[in-house]
Amino acid sequence: MPALKWRKFLPRAMTEEYDTLQHESLEEHLHQVQALLAKQKLVENLVHRQGGPRQDLVESLVHKQNLAELQKKLDELHPADVAHILEALPLDQRLTVWDLVKAERDGEILVEVSDSVRESLIASMDNAELLAAAETLDTDEIADLAPDLPRDVIQELLTSLDARKRARLQSALSFPEDAVGALMDYEMVTIRADVTLEVALRYLRRLGELPDQLDKLFVVERDDHLIGVLPLKRLLTTEPDATVAAVMIEDFVSFHPDDDAHEAAQAFERYDLVMAPVVDQQKRLIGRLTVDAVLDYIRESSEADMLSMAGLREEEDLFSTVWRAARNRWAWLAINLVTAFIASRVIGVFEGSIEKLAALAALMPIIAGIGGNSGNQTTALIIRGLALGQINPANTRRLLLKELGVAMLNGVVWGMAVGAFAWLLYDNAALGGVMALAMLLNLLLAALAGIFIPLLMERMNRDPALGSSVLLTATTDSMGFFIFLGLATLILL
Repeated sequence: MPALKWRKFLPRAMTEEYDTLQHESLEEHLHQVQALLAKQKLVENLVHRQGGPRQDLVESLVHKQNLAELQKKLDELHPADVAHILEALPLDQRLTVWDLVKAERDGEILVEVSDSVRESLIASMDNAELLAAAETLDTDEIADLAPDLPRDVIQELLTSLDARKRARLQSALSFPEDAVGALMDYEMVTIRADVTLEVALRYLRRLGELPDQLDKLFVVERDDHLIGVLPLKRLLTTEPDATVAAVMIEDFVSFHPDDDAHEAAQAFERYDLVMAPVVDQQKRLIGRLTVDAVLDYIRESSEADMLSMAGLREEEDLFSTVWRAARNRWAWLAINLVTAFIASRVIGVFEGSIEKLAALAALMPIIAGIGGNSGNQTTALIIRGLALGQINPANTRRLLLKELGVAMLNGVVWGMAVGAFAWLLYDNAALGGVMALAMLLNLLLAALAGIFIPLLMERMNRDPALGSSVLLTATTDSMGFFIFLGLATLILL
Protein backbone atom coordinates (compact mmCIF):
# COMPACT_ATOMS: atom_id res chain seq x y z
CA MET A 1 0.00 0.00 0.00
CA PRO A 2 2.76 2.56 0.73
CA ALA A 3 3.98 2.01 -2.82
CA LEU A 4 0.65 3.25 -4.13
CA LYS A 5 1.16 6.57 -2.32
CA TRP A 6 4.59 7.38 -3.70
CA ARG A 7 3.97 5.97 -7.19
CA LYS A 8 2.10 9.13 -8.21
CA PHE A 9 5.25 11.20 -7.67
CA LEU A 10 7.29 9.09 -10.11
CA PRO A 11 7.68 9.99 -13.78
CA ARG A 12 5.23 8.08 -15.95
CA ALA A 13 7.94 5.93 -17.53
CA MET A 14 9.23 4.88 -14.09
CA THR A 15 5.69 4.15 -12.90
CA GLU A 16 5.03 1.91 -15.90
CA GLU A 17 8.37 0.14 -15.32
CA TYR A 18 7.47 -0.42 -11.65
CA ASP A 19 4.07 -1.89 -12.62
CA THR A 20 5.74 -4.16 -15.17
CA LEU A 21 8.27 -5.44 -12.63
CA GLN A 22 5.55 -6.12 -10.08
CA HIS A 23 3.49 -8.00 -12.68
CA GLU A 24 6.48 -9.98 -13.92
CA SER A 25 7.41 -10.97 -10.36
CA LEU A 26 3.88 -12.22 -9.64
CA GLU A 27 3.72 -14.14 -12.91
CA GLU A 28 7.12 -15.62 -12.19
CA HIS A 29 5.88 -16.96 -8.85
CA LEU A 30 2.87 -18.50 -10.58
CA HIS A 31 5.04 -20.16 -13.23
CA GLN A 32 7.35 -21.58 -10.55
CA VAL A 33 4.44 -23.11 -8.65
CA GLN A 34 2.95 -24.53 -11.85
CA ALA A 35 6.35 -25.97 -12.78
CA LEU A 36 6.68 -27.65 -9.37
CA LEU A 37 3.19 -29.13 -9.71
CA ALA A 38 3.99 -30.41 -13.21
CA LYS A 39 7.32 -31.84 -12.01
CA GLN A 40 5.60 -33.64 -9.16
CA LYS A 41 3.08 -35.26 -11.49
CA LEU A 42 5.75 -36.22 -14.06
CA VAL A 43 8.11 -37.82 -11.52
CA GLU A 44 5.29 -39.71 -9.82
CA ASN A 45 4.12 -41.07 -13.19
CA LEU A 46 7.66 -42.23 -14.01
CA VAL A 47 8.08 -43.94 -10.64
CA HIS A 48 4.68 -45.57 -10.99
CA ARG A 49 5.51 -46.98 -14.44
CA GLN A 50 8.87 -48.38 -13.29
CA GLY A 51 7.25 -50.56 -10.63
CA GLY A 52 9.40 -52.64 -8.31
CA PRO A 53 9.08 -54.18 -4.86
CA ARG A 54 9.42 -50.84 -3.08
CA GLN A 55 7.30 -48.77 -5.45
CA ASP A 56 4.96 -47.43 -2.75
CA LEU A 57 7.88 -46.33 -0.58
CA VAL A 58 9.62 -44.61 -3.50
CA GLU A 59 6.40 -42.87 -4.55
CA SER A 60 5.87 -41.64 -1.01
CA LEU A 61 9.42 -40.28 -0.72
CA VAL A 62 9.24 -38.54 -4.13
CA HIS A 63 5.83 -37.11 -3.26
CA LYS A 64 7.05 -35.72 0.06
CA GLN A 65 10.21 -34.27 -1.49
CA ASN A 66 8.30 -32.39 -4.20
CA LEU A 67 5.64 -31.19 -1.78
CA ALA A 68 8.34 -29.95 0.62
CA GLU A 69 9.89 -27.87 -2.17
CA LEU A 70 6.48 -26.48 -3.10
CA GLN A 71 5.63 -25.72 0.51
CA LYS A 72 8.91 -23.86 0.96
CA LYS A 73 8.06 -21.72 -2.07
CA LEU A 74 4.59 -20.93 -0.70
CA ASP A 75 6.00 -19.96 2.70
CA GLU A 76 8.14 -17.30 1.03
CA LEU A 77 5.19 -15.62 -0.70
CA HIS A 78 2.96 -12.84 0.55
CA PRO A 79 -0.64 -13.93 1.28
CA ALA A 80 -1.90 -11.80 -1.62
CA ASP A 81 0.50 -13.56 -3.99
CA VAL A 82 -0.63 -16.97 -2.74
CA ALA A 83 -4.22 -15.86 -3.32
CA HIS A 84 -3.38 -14.89 -6.90
CA ILE A 85 -1.77 -18.27 -7.51
CA LEU A 86 -4.78 -20.13 -6.08
CA GLU A 87 -7.13 -18.19 -8.38
CA ALA A 88 -5.03 -19.12 -11.42
CA LEU A 89 -4.98 -22.89 -10.76
CA PRO A 90 -7.56 -25.55 -11.71
CA LEU A 91 -9.52 -26.96 -8.79
CA ASP A 92 -7.42 -30.11 -8.23
CA GLN A 93 -4.11 -28.23 -8.25
CA ARG A 94 -5.64 -25.43 -6.19
CA LEU A 95 -6.59 -27.84 -3.42
CA THR A 96 -3.13 -29.45 -3.54
CA VAL A 97 -1.52 -26.04 -3.01
CA TRP A 98 -4.08 -25.08 -0.37
CA ASP A 99 -3.28 -28.19 1.68
CA LEU A 100 0.36 -27.07 1.78
CA VAL A 101 -0.40 -23.62 3.16
CA LYS A 102 0.40 -23.39 6.85
CA ALA A 103 -2.71 -23.35 9.03
CA GLU A 104 -1.79 -20.04 10.67
CA ARG A 105 -1.90 -18.36 7.22
CA ASP A 106 -5.29 -19.75 6.17
CA GLY A 107 -7.29 -16.79 7.44
CA GLU A 108 -5.28 -14.02 5.81
CA ILE A 109 -5.24 -15.86 2.47
CA LEU A 110 -8.99 -16.56 2.58
CA VAL A 111 -9.55 -12.82 2.99
CA GLU A 112 -7.41 -12.09 -0.08
CA VAL A 113 -8.93 -14.55 -2.59
CA SER A 114 -12.02 -13.79 -4.67
CA ASP A 115 -15.43 -14.86 -3.38
CA SER A 116 -15.85 -17.65 -5.91
CA VAL A 117 -12.42 -19.18 -5.18
CA ARG A 118 -12.91 -18.74 -1.43
CA GLU A 119 -16.05 -20.86 -1.68
CA SER A 120 -14.09 -23.78 -3.15
CA LEU A 121 -11.40 -23.50 -0.44
CA ILE A 122 -13.91 -23.32 2.41
CA ALA A 123 -15.71 -26.38 1.02
CA SER A 124 -12.47 -28.37 1.50
CA MET A 125 -12.08 -27.38 5.18
CA ASP A 126 -13.84 -28.73 8.26
CA ASN A 127 -15.40 -26.51 10.92
CA ALA A 128 -12.40 -26.73 13.24
CA GLU A 129 -10.07 -25.50 10.50
CA LEU A 130 -12.43 -22.66 9.57
CA LEU A 131 -12.79 -21.59 13.18
CA ALA A 132 -9.01 -21.61 13.70
CA ALA A 133 -8.51 -19.57 10.52
CA ALA A 134 -11.12 -16.98 11.50
CA GLU A 135 -9.73 -16.55 15.01
CA THR A 136 -6.42 -15.28 13.58
CA LEU A 137 -8.15 -12.35 11.86
CA ASP A 138 -9.15 -8.88 12.98
CA THR A 139 -12.82 -8.07 13.48
CA ASP A 140 -13.24 -6.30 10.13
CA GLU A 141 -11.57 -9.20 8.31
CA ILE A 142 -13.84 -11.72 10.04
CA ALA A 143 -16.81 -9.64 8.89
CA ASP A 144 -15.56 -9.88 5.29
CA LEU A 145 -15.23 -13.64 5.61
CA ALA A 146 -18.44 -14.27 7.55
CA PRO A 147 -20.93 -14.40 4.62
CA ASP A 148 -19.06 -17.42 3.19
CA LEU A 149 -18.73 -19.34 6.46
CA PRO A 150 -21.24 -22.00 7.60
CA ARG A 151 -23.78 -20.71 10.11
CA ASP A 152 -22.63 -23.06 12.88
CA VAL A 153 -19.04 -21.80 12.47
CA ILE A 154 -20.25 -18.21 12.87
CA GLN A 155 -22.16 -19.10 16.02
CA GLU A 156 -19.17 -20.90 17.51
CA LEU A 157 -16.90 -18.02 16.52
CA LEU A 158 -19.15 -15.49 18.25
CA THR A 159 -19.07 -17.62 21.38
CA SER A 160 -15.28 -17.85 21.36
CA LEU A 161 -14.69 -14.10 20.99
CA ASP A 162 -14.44 -11.76 23.96
CA ALA A 163 -17.33 -9.36 24.56
CA ARG A 164 -15.63 -6.39 22.87
CA LYS A 165 -14.71 -8.24 19.66
CA ARG A 166 -18.12 -9.94 19.60
CA ALA A 167 -19.91 -6.59 19.78
CA ARG A 168 -17.70 -5.17 17.03
CA LEU A 169 -18.26 -8.17 14.78
CA GLN A 170 -22.03 -8.04 15.24
CA SER A 171 -21.94 -4.32 14.50
CA ALA A 172 -19.92 -4.84 11.30
CA LEU A 173 -22.25 -7.62 10.13
CA SER A 174 -25.28 -5.38 10.66
CA PHE A 175 -24.25 -2.99 7.86
CA PRO A 176 -24.89 -3.61 4.16
CA GLU A 177 -21.77 -4.31 2.11
CA ASP A 178 -21.95 -0.92 0.36
CA ALA A 179 -21.93 1.05 3.64
CA VAL A 180 -18.91 2.58 5.36
CA GLY A 181 -19.67 0.51 8.46
CA ALA A 182 -18.96 -2.68 6.54
CA LEU A 183 -15.52 -1.39 5.52
CA MET A 184 -14.28 0.25 8.72
CA ASP A 185 -11.89 -1.33 11.18
CA TYR A 186 -11.27 -0.73 14.87
CA GLU A 187 -7.46 -0.38 15.02
CA MET A 188 -7.29 3.20 16.23
CA VAL A 189 -4.84 5.24 18.25
CA THR A 190 -6.51 7.94 20.35
CA ILE A 191 -5.00 10.68 22.49
CA ARG A 192 -6.16 13.51 24.77
CA ALA A 193 -5.99 17.16 23.78
CA ASP A 194 -4.39 18.40 27.01
CA VAL A 195 -1.17 16.35 26.80
CA THR A 196 2.06 17.53 25.20
CA LEU A 197 3.53 16.13 22.01
CA GLU A 198 6.39 14.67 24.03
CA VAL A 199 3.89 12.64 26.06
CA ALA A 200 2.18 11.58 22.83
CA LEU A 201 5.49 10.33 21.41
CA ARG A 202 6.26 8.37 24.57
CA TYR A 203 2.80 6.83 24.34
CA LEU A 204 3.41 5.71 20.75
CA ARG A 205 6.76 4.18 21.72
CA ARG A 206 5.07 2.17 24.49
CA LEU A 207 2.56 0.82 21.98
CA GLY A 208 5.45 -0.67 20.03
CA GLU A 209 3.39 -1.63 16.97
CA LEU A 210 1.10 0.79 15.16
CA PRO A 211 -1.89 -0.03 12.93
CA ASP A 212 -1.36 -0.08 9.17
CA GLN A 213 -2.12 3.08 7.15
CA LEU A 214 -1.81 5.24 10.25
CA ASP A 215 -1.10 8.86 9.30
CA LYS A 216 -2.90 10.64 12.13
CA LEU A 217 -3.97 10.23 15.76
CA PHE A 218 -7.57 10.81 16.82
CA VAL A 219 -8.01 13.40 19.57
CA VAL A 220 -10.92 12.50 21.83
CA GLU A 221 -12.51 13.58 25.08
CA ARG A 222 -13.29 11.19 27.90
CA ASP A 223 -16.51 9.92 26.35
CA ASP A 224 -14.70 9.18 23.05
CA HIS A 225 -16.18 12.35 21.54
CA LEU A 226 -13.93 13.19 18.58
CA ILE A 227 -12.72 16.78 18.64
CA GLY A 228 -9.76 16.72 16.22
CA VAL A 229 -6.99 14.80 14.49
CA LEU A 230 -3.23 15.07 14.92
CA PRO A 231 -1.26 14.27 11.74
CA LEU A 232 1.93 12.35 12.44
CA LYS A 233 3.97 14.85 10.44
CA ARG A 234 2.89 17.62 12.83
CA LEU A 235 3.67 15.39 15.78
CA LEU A 236 7.21 14.82 14.49
CA THR A 237 8.01 18.36 13.28
CA THR A 238 6.52 20.48 16.08
CA GLU A 239 8.31 21.37 19.30
CA PRO A 240 7.70 18.54 21.84
CA ASP A 241 6.51 20.91 24.61
CA ALA A 242 3.52 22.06 22.52
CA THR A 243 0.14 20.64 23.48
CA VAL A 244 -1.94 18.43 21.23
CA ALA A 245 -4.76 20.97 21.37
CA ALA A 246 -2.46 23.65 19.93
CA VAL A 247 -1.45 21.71 16.81
CA MET A 248 -4.41 19.39 16.12
CA ILE A 249 -6.71 19.89 13.13
CA GLU A 250 -10.32 20.57 14.03
CA ASP A 251 -11.63 20.79 10.45
CA PHE A 252 -11.28 17.20 9.25
CA VAL A 253 -13.12 14.71 7.05
CA SER A 254 -15.14 12.10 8.91
CA PHE A 255 -17.79 9.54 8.00
CA HIS A 256 -20.82 7.90 9.54
CA PRO A 257 -21.14 4.10 9.41
CA ASP A 258 -24.34 4.40 7.34
CA ASP A 259 -22.67 6.57 4.68
CA ASP A 260 -22.50 5.17 1.15
CA ALA A 261 -19.14 3.47 0.55
CA HIS A 262 -18.96 4.75 -3.02
CA GLU A 263 -19.28 8.36 -1.86
CA ALA A 264 -16.63 7.71 0.79
CA ALA A 265 -14.31 6.34 -1.90
CA GLN A 266 -14.80 9.53 -3.90
CA ALA A 267 -13.93 11.57 -0.82
CA PHE A 268 -10.73 9.58 -0.32
CA GLU A 269 -9.73 10.35 -3.91
CA ARG A 270 -10.78 14.00 -3.72
CA TYR A 271 -8.92 14.78 -0.49
CA ASP A 272 -6.01 12.30 -0.87
CA LEU A 273 -6.91 10.56 2.37
CA VAL A 274 -4.99 7.66 3.88
CA MET A 275 -7.41 7.11 6.75
CA ALA A 276 -10.42 8.89 8.21
CA PRO A 277 -12.44 8.55 11.42
CA VAL A 278 -15.91 7.00 11.52
CA VAL A 279 -18.23 8.54 14.11
CA ASP A 280 -21.80 8.00 15.28
CA GLN A 281 -24.55 10.63 15.43
CA GLN A 282 -23.15 11.98 18.72
CA LYS A 283 -19.68 12.39 17.16
CA ARG A 284 -18.31 9.52 19.23
CA LEU A 285 -15.41 7.70 17.59
CA ILE A 286 -16.38 4.12 16.67
CA GLY A 287 -13.86 3.14 13.97
CA ARG A 288 -11.75 4.26 11.06
CA LEU A 289 -11.81 3.88 7.29
CA THR A 290 -8.49 3.21 5.55
CA VAL A 291 -7.32 3.57 2.00
CA ASP A 292 -6.63 -0.14 1.56
CA ALA A 293 -10.26 -0.98 2.41
CA VAL A 294 -11.43 1.72 0.00
CA LEU A 295 -9.20 0.42 -2.79
CA ASP A 296 -10.48 -3.12 -2.25
CA TYR A 297 -14.04 -1.83 -2.45
CA ILE A 298 -13.33 0.12 -5.64
CA ARG A 299 -11.69 -2.91 -7.25
CA GLU A 300 -14.54 -5.24 -6.32
CA SER A 301 -17.14 -2.72 -7.52
CA SER A 302 -15.32 -2.25 -10.83
CA GLU A 303 -15.09 -6.00 -11.36
CA ALA A 304 -18.79 -6.39 -10.55
CA ASP A 305 -19.72 -3.62 -13.01
CA MET A 306 -17.57 -5.20 -15.69
CA LEU A 307 -19.23 -8.57 -15.19
CA SER A 308 -22.68 -6.98 -15.13
CA MET A 309 -22.08 -5.19 -18.42
CA ALA A 310 -21.10 -8.53 -19.93
CA GLY A 311 -24.31 -10.12 -18.65
CA LEU A 312 -22.82 -12.21 -15.82
CA ARG A 313 -24.95 -12.40 -12.68
CA GLU A 314 -22.07 -12.96 -10.27
CA GLU A 315 -18.33 -13.38 -10.06
CA GLU A 316 -17.31 -16.61 -11.73
CA ASP A 317 -14.42 -18.85 -10.80
CA LEU A 318 -12.21 -19.14 -13.88
CA PHE A 319 -12.11 -22.93 -13.38
CA SER A 320 -15.67 -23.49 -12.18
CA THR A 321 -17.70 -26.41 -13.48
CA VAL A 322 -19.36 -26.19 -16.90
CA TRP A 323 -22.82 -26.43 -15.35
CA ARG A 324 -22.24 -23.62 -12.86
CA ALA A 325 -20.61 -21.34 -15.43
CA ALA A 326 -23.47 -21.92 -17.88
CA ARG A 327 -26.12 -21.10 -15.25
CA ASN A 328 -24.31 -17.87 -14.41
CA ARG A 329 -24.63 -16.72 -18.03
CA TRP A 330 -28.20 -17.75 -18.76
CA ALA A 331 -30.07 -14.66 -17.55
CA TRP A 332 -28.81 -12.12 -20.04
CA LEU A 333 -28.45 -14.70 -22.79
CA ALA A 334 -32.19 -15.24 -22.46
CA ILE A 335 -32.78 -11.49 -22.70
CA ASN A 336 -30.48 -11.33 -25.73
CA LEU A 337 -32.47 -14.10 -27.36
CA VAL A 338 -35.73 -12.21 -26.84
CA THR A 339 -34.29 -8.99 -28.27
CA ALA A 340 -32.85 -10.91 -31.22
CA PHE A 341 -36.31 -12.33 -31.96
CA ILE A 342 -37.74 -8.79 -31.85
CA ALA A 343 -35.11 -7.56 -34.32
CA SER A 344 -35.80 -10.54 -36.60
CA ARG A 345 -39.53 -9.75 -36.61
CA VAL A 346 -38.77 -6.14 -37.55
CA ILE A 347 -36.82 -7.46 -40.52
CA GLY A 348 -39.62 -9.90 -41.30
CA VAL A 349 -42.09 -7.03 -41.71
CA PHE A 350 -39.99 -5.75 -44.62
CA GLU A 351 -39.26 -9.09 -46.32
CA GLY A 352 -41.01 -7.88 -49.47
CA SER A 353 -38.82 -4.80 -49.66
CA ILE A 354 -35.65 -6.84 -49.17
CA GLU A 355 -36.71 -9.27 -51.94
CA LYS A 356 -37.16 -6.36 -54.35
CA LEU A 357 -33.87 -4.69 -53.46
CA ALA A 358 -31.28 -7.20 -52.24
CA ALA A 359 -28.81 -4.39 -51.41
CA LEU A 360 -30.90 -3.60 -48.33
CA ALA A 361 -29.92 -6.90 -46.72
CA ALA A 362 -26.23 -6.14 -47.19
CA LEU A 363 -26.41 -2.55 -45.92
CA MET A 364 -28.76 -2.68 -42.94
CA PRO A 365 -26.18 -4.21 -40.48
CA ILE A 366 -24.06 -1.09 -41.00
CA ILE A 367 -26.80 1.19 -39.67
CA ALA A 368 -27.51 -0.98 -36.63
CA GLY A 369 -23.82 -1.57 -35.85
CA ILE A 370 -22.78 2.09 -35.94
CA GLY A 371 -25.81 3.06 -33.89
CA GLY A 372 -24.95 0.48 -31.23
CA ASN A 373 -21.33 1.61 -31.00
CA SER A 374 -22.29 5.27 -30.75
CA GLY A 375 -24.91 4.53 -28.11
CA ASN A 376 -22.44 2.51 -26.04
CA GLN A 377 -20.07 5.48 -26.01
CA THR A 378 -22.84 7.70 -24.65
CA THR A 379 -23.90 5.07 -22.12
CA ALA A 380 -20.33 4.72 -20.84
CA LEU A 381 -20.11 8.48 -20.27
CA ILE A 382 -23.47 8.58 -18.49
CA ILE A 383 -22.64 5.63 -16.23
CA ARG A 384 -19.30 7.24 -15.35
CA GLY A 385 -21.02 10.56 -14.64
CA LEU A 386 -23.58 8.87 -12.39
CA ALA A 387 -20.83 6.98 -10.56
CA LEU A 388 -18.92 10.21 -9.92
CA GLY A 389 -22.04 12.14 -8.91
CA GLN A 390 -21.63 14.61 -11.77
CA ILE A 391 -25.15 14.22 -13.22
CA ASN A 392 -28.16 15.83 -11.54
CA PRO A 393 -31.50 17.35 -12.61
CA ALA A 394 -29.88 20.78 -13.02
CA ASN A 395 -27.51 19.68 -15.80
CA THR A 396 -29.42 16.82 -17.45
CA ARG A 397 -31.00 19.03 -20.10
CA ARG A 398 -27.66 20.54 -21.12
CA LEU A 399 -26.12 17.07 -21.23
CA LEU A 400 -28.97 15.85 -23.45
CA LEU A 401 -28.53 18.74 -25.89
CA LYS A 402 -24.78 18.18 -25.99
CA GLU A 403 -25.10 14.47 -26.80
CA LEU A 404 -27.77 15.16 -29.43
CA GLY A 405 -25.43 17.73 -30.96
CA VAL A 406 -22.61 15.17 -31.08
CA ALA A 407 -24.97 12.61 -32.63
CA MET A 408 -26.16 15.18 -35.20
CA LEU A 409 -22.60 16.05 -36.22
CA ASN A 410 -21.53 12.41 -36.42
CA GLY A 411 -24.72 11.53 -38.26
CA VAL A 412 -24.12 14.17 -40.92
CA VAL A 413 -20.41 13.37 -41.38
CA TRP A 414 -20.60 9.58 -41.33
CA GLY A 415 -24.04 9.47 -42.92
CA MET A 416 -22.63 11.28 -45.94
CA ALA A 417 -19.66 8.92 -46.02
CA VAL A 418 -21.87 5.81 -45.84
CA GLY A 419 -24.32 7.29 -48.35
CA ALA A 420 -21.53 7.99 -50.82
CA PHE A 421 -20.24 4.45 -50.35
CA ALA A 422 -23.67 2.95 -51.06
CA TRP A 423 -24.14 5.23 -54.09
CA LEU A 424 -20.79 4.20 -55.59
CA LEU A 425 -21.24 0.52 -54.73
CA TYR A 426 -24.75 0.10 -56.14
CA ASP A 427 -24.89 3.07 -58.52
CA ASN A 428 -28.08 4.25 -56.83
CA ALA A 429 -28.15 7.84 -55.54
CA ALA A 430 -31.52 7.39 -53.85
CA LEU A 431 -30.20 4.40 -51.93
CA GLY A 432 -27.24 6.51 -50.80
CA GLY A 433 -29.61 9.20 -49.57
CA VAL A 434 -31.63 6.64 -47.62
CA MET A 435 -28.44 5.33 -46.02
CA ALA A 436 -27.35 8.83 -45.00
CA LEU A 437 -30.72 9.74 -43.51
CA ALA A 438 -31.07 6.40 -41.71
CA MET A 439 -27.59 6.81 -40.22
CA LEU A 440 -28.45 10.27 -38.92
CA LEU A 441 -31.75 9.20 -37.37
CA ASN A 442 -30.32 6.07 -35.75
CA LEU A 443 -27.41 7.98 -34.21
CA LEU A 444 -29.88 10.46 -32.72
CA LEU A 445 -31.94 7.56 -31.40
CA ALA A 446 -28.78 5.91 -30.00
CA ALA A 447 -27.89 9.13 -28.15
CA LEU A 448 -31.34 9.31 -26.57
CA ALA A 449 -31.25 5.64 -25.58
CA GLY A 450 -27.67 5.93 -24.30
CA ILE A 451 -28.75 8.72 -21.95
CA PHE A 452 -32.17 7.61 -20.78
CA ILE A 453 -31.56 3.86 -20.26
CA PRO A 454 -28.93 4.31 -17.48
CA LEU A 455 -30.83 7.31 -16.04
CA LEU A 456 -34.02 5.25 -15.88
CA MET A 457 -32.22 2.36 -14.20
CA GLU A 458 -30.72 4.80 -11.70
CA ARG A 459 -34.20 6.20 -11.01
CA MET A 460 -35.43 2.63 -10.37
CA ASN A 461 -32.57 2.13 -7.86
CA ARG A 462 -30.91 -0.41 -10.13
CA ASP A 463 -27.23 -0.50 -11.06
CA PRO A 464 -26.97 1.46 -14.37
CA ALA A 465 -24.13 -0.79 -15.50
CA LEU A 466 -26.31 -3.88 -15.15
CA GLY A 467 -27.63 -4.68 -18.61
CA SER A 468 -27.54 -1.13 -20.03
CA SER A 469 -25.38 -2.29 -22.91
CA VAL A 470 -27.74 -5.18 -23.70
CA LEU A 471 -30.84 -2.97 -23.65
CA LEU A 472 -29.11 -0.31 -25.73
CA THR A 473 -27.99 -2.79 -28.38
CA ALA A 474 -31.52 -4.21 -28.59
CA THR A 475 -32.93 -0.71 -29.08
CA THR A 476 -30.44 0.42 -31.73
CA ASP A 477 -30.65 -2.87 -33.64
CA SER A 478 -34.44 -3.07 -33.78
CA MET A 479 -35.00 0.63 -34.44
CA GLY A 480 -32.04 0.82 -36.81
CA PHE A 481 -33.52 -1.93 -38.96
CA PHE A 482 -36.95 -0.32 -38.76
CA ILE A 483 -35.72 3.16 -39.72
CA PHE A 484 -33.55 1.98 -42.62
CA LEU A 485 -36.01 -0.52 -44.09
CA GLY A 486 -38.95 1.81 -43.49
CA LEU A 487 -37.26 4.70 -45.32
CA ALA A 488 -36.21 2.37 -48.14
CA THR A 489 -39.78 1.13 -48.51
CA LEU A 490 -41.21 4.66 -48.60
CA ILE A 491 -38.60 6.20 -50.89
CA LEU A 492 -37.17 3.48 -53.08
CA LEU A 493 -40.06 1.06 -53.67
